[in-house]
Amino acid sequence: MTGIEILGWAGFGVLVAAWIPQTIDTIKAGNTQMNLAFIIMYFSSSLMLTIYSVMTGDPVFTALNALLTIGSGINLFYKFFPRITP
Repeated sequence: MTGIEILGWAGFGVLVAAWIPQTIDTIKAGNTQMNLAFIIMYFSSSLMLTIYSVMTGDPVFTALNALLTIGSGINLFYKFFPRITP
């Protein structure tokens, strides 16, 4: 693994780790207060970047964008379908 690949994977780790607390909070609460436009744009862009990364054969960005799509998708789900607690 080259130095630039290590740098890419390190950036991957930090960016994915940044989304983990928000996603955990969303799942625990069963809803999110995040701006809907932000979530839609983030989900859409990370999905498009995942497809692009797969097609260009970039494993770092494929993994990164796939995980970011999942994380933002969870937030999008709870924005549209909040859990109702009695």
